[in-house]
Amino acid sequence: MKPTTSLFVLCGLFCGNAFSSDDNWPQFRGPGARGIAERANPPDRWSTTENVAWKTDIPGRGWSSPIVWGNKLFLTSVINQGITEPAKKGLYFGGERLTPPKTEHQWKVFCLDLNSGKINWEKTVKKGPPPTSIHIKNSFASETPVTDGERVYCVFGNIGLFAFDLDGKELWSRPLEPRPTRFGWGPAASPVIHGDRIYFVNDNDKQSELLALDKRTGKEIWCVPRDEKSNWATPFVWENDKRMEIITPGSGRVASYDLDGKLLWSLRGMSSITIATPYEANGLLYISSGYVMDKSRPLYAIRPGAKGDISLKAGETTNSHIAWSHPTAAPYNPGTVTYEGRLYVLHDRGLVSCYDAKTGEMRYERERLPKGLAFTSSPWAANGKIFCLNEDGICFVLLAGDKFKLLHTNQLDGEMCMATPALAGNRLLLRTANRIYCVQLKSSKG
Repeated sequence: MKPTTSLFVLCGLFCGNAFSSDDNWPQFRGPGARGIAERANPPDRWSTTENVAWKTDIPGRGWSSPIVWGNKLFLTSVINQGITEPAKKGLYFGGERLTPPKTEHQWKVFCLDLNSGKINWEKTVKKGPPPTSIHIKNSFASETPVTDGERVYCVFGNIGLFAFDLDGKELWSRPLEPRPTRFGWGPAASPVIHGDRIYFVNDNDKQSELLALDKRTGKEIWCVPRDEKSNWATPFVWENDKRMEIITPGSGRVASYDLDGKLLWSLRGMSSITIATPYEANGLLYISSGYVMDKSRPLYAIRPGAKGDISLKAGETTNSHIAWSHPTAAPYNPGTVTYEGRLYVLHDRGLVSCYDAKTGEMRYERERLPKGLAFTSSPWAANGKIFCLNEDGICFVLLAGDKFKLLHTNQLDGEMCMATPALAGNRLLLRTANRIYCVQLKSSKG
């Protein structure tokens, strides 16, 4: 059987600027790619009407997450001038569509006003039929934009990278050669920003590479060939107490590079499909890889300073560089979230586990959420709670802690949800198949 690809856990990265991280959400899963709003105050109750400040229809299809800077919200979408085949919910086989659509598509970038939901501007970066195919559950706009507060950078896989100022002026673009992906599923990995550079992993079945570009001009600084084939995980720039390094999860192997593109260390033992973005917390790097059909679905906590091949030997769960690991604990599509000293795992079919983030000691294992068996978006945390959104638009709100406790559920009347939400101050931004919701307590507006 062939695996499905709800491959849309995509990312940006670190943005060093003067704005508060509580007000800005500059990449997928926010600052540090962690999915945490430390001091923000978003609602924990909503519906299609309750605590909805505004909602705006977004034409086309896109599973990129919204990002926020100041009073601007950015996201991408691709509009099919023909008929788009609807996707079923859940994990299933048979979603491959090996022949690209022949109808005209429009690749678009949108900027919305965060206060009102009004579309400030939209830009079309390309028109024409897609050069490659995608899985029925993928989209041609699954890569999340990233911003440094001066520019917004967007990738449309197999089309190109595009840079705009925040008022919608295109500053540069760089085409991407169309390359085949496994089973024609299509790409999904997003660019990341660090300093004056953009890093982009383009793993595919023809010619995989890690690119470093000048963020001001789009000019190539260096390009490193990679042995990995098709892969959908966005990299992470890890600033630890020893150095800075680019962490690139891949199918079968994680590789870490220095900022000149030289290999620092590698780790084998990943599952055959890797989707989640790594992140740092408690001085450790957390990596997960959990394709549901594989025996190996590892979750790792890695110490800074590794060199060479740090792969575990048979029977090991730790070594001098790996603080702890669990060989079959990782989720498939969702990333994990580390919050208040605990690491939470949301599995695709609605099971939740909790571990001590420093030691890996289990707090509870595979507790069942009561509804819905399809989770693609990553969980997030705020105000002592963990939030788990399924593809049916039902969000389960859990009490953070050593024991599993479901507080309540919120529902968006069956609207399909696969994009991971954004948090900005007292707002929660939820993207569904057709629109974006701004959820905000009435008492906190303004």
